Amino acid sequence: MMTDSHIPLPERIRPRDLSEIIGQDHLLGENAPLRQMIDQGHLPSIIFWGPPGVGKTTIALLLAQAVDRPFLSLSALNTGVKELREVIAESGDLLAAVVFIDEIHRFNKSQQDALLGAVEKGKITLVGATTENPSFEVNSALLSRCQVYTLNALDEKAITHLLNHAIATDKILQARHLFIDEFEALIQFSAGDARKALNLLDLVASTFDVDEDVNHITNALVVKVAQQNIARYDKSGEQHYDLVSAFIKSIRGSDPDAALYWMARMLKGGEDPLFIARRMLIAASEDIGNSNPNALLLAGECFRSVQVIGMPEARILLGQCAVYLATSAKSNSTYLAINKAMALAEKTPNVAVPLHLRNAPTTLMKEQGYGVEYLYPHDYPEHFVTQEYLPPELQGTKLYTSARNKREVEGEKLQQRRWNKEQE
Repeated sequence: MMTDSHIPLPERIRPRDLSEIIGQDHLLGENAPLRQMIDQGHLPSIIFWGPPGVGKTTIALLLAQAVDRPFLSLSALNTGVKELREVIAESGDLLAAVVFIDEIHRFNKSQQDALLGAVEKGKITLVGATTENPSFEVNSALLSRCQVYTLNALDEKAITHLLNHAIATDKILQARHLFIDEFEALIQFSAGDARKALNLLDLVASTFDVDEDVNHITNALVVKVAQQNIARYDKSGEQHYDLVSAFIKSIRGSDPDAALYWMARMLKGGEDPLFIARRMLIAASEDIGNSNPNALLLAGECFRSVQVIGMPEARILLGQCAVYLATSAKSNSTYLAINKAMALAEKTPNVAVPLHLRNAPTTLMKEQGYGVEYLYPHDYPEHFVTQEYLPPELQGTKLYTSARNKREVEGEKLQQRRWNKEQE
């Protein structure tokens, strides 16, 4: 039997009533939309969108309790279509059961479609939770039948209140006579995540003896404990970013073995496969670019396929794409070029578009010279004609410089021939 000392602090002080929820007053405060619906005994299907550790699961449970409905909790990580349909069939005997699905964005199209009929017929009330923008990750048909509510990361005031509440109400913490001298490190490491804040507080508290009159918590102590135990309380924080950083740098460095290893570490740790696929899309353009345009096409197809297939089979597609990107030719020329262009655009926001490049949809605009003297390249040999495309103030500006790879060098030679420029 698990004793209280073995139950994590976030679970020990989990809110038992909606009034105890911290930091979401825009939804649950007096006269807030979700509070008003609950007070009227009405609970529609909902998608909660927000960062980790802000209470999505707890709120879903308390909403079900508030309207006196059965509550079923599922995780998109380990629920297939078969299991999902079985749950929906079983819930048919219940009074519009509230079915909570954590990380609903990880459901593929087939899994989301399996929910759609049950939601439409009112067999279940769906409460989904996602850390990703539901407009991109949730089936539009399903999304249109749900209310979407955004949950906020907890601000400094909310985290401070939460920590003081834990010290004042949790029996195990009370026995250690804690006093927080400084909140800054606790707030910084928690990054708006209540679960992180409480787990770190619990770790810091465990370093004290119970027989001291007062145990003072300082920034220095919090930093020391956090650095020693980062993986224990911050699975999705610093370690998350370290792993993806190692993964991307291995691709950039053309090491397929290291790329596969760091990818496997992320997948084993429960990382969203779509997050990995997105990072590879970025790498395909940033680190490979026009040295091998097929890399972006493959990464895009990998992303779309992972959405459809889901885990565990998605690992195969991810692995193929990672190896392809790691072994591809590399170039960051277009990445550097767009950054230069963005910086130049910021410095010259008021430079006018030359008249010959302007759109001329009306007679008046044509009379004012809009579009006059524009040379249509397709009317000329090889579909090219020399004319100036930059405004006079910026003529001669060079933003793109090709990298020394076969494809870009060939493109550079063509450009030089077109523009009669000598190779620099």
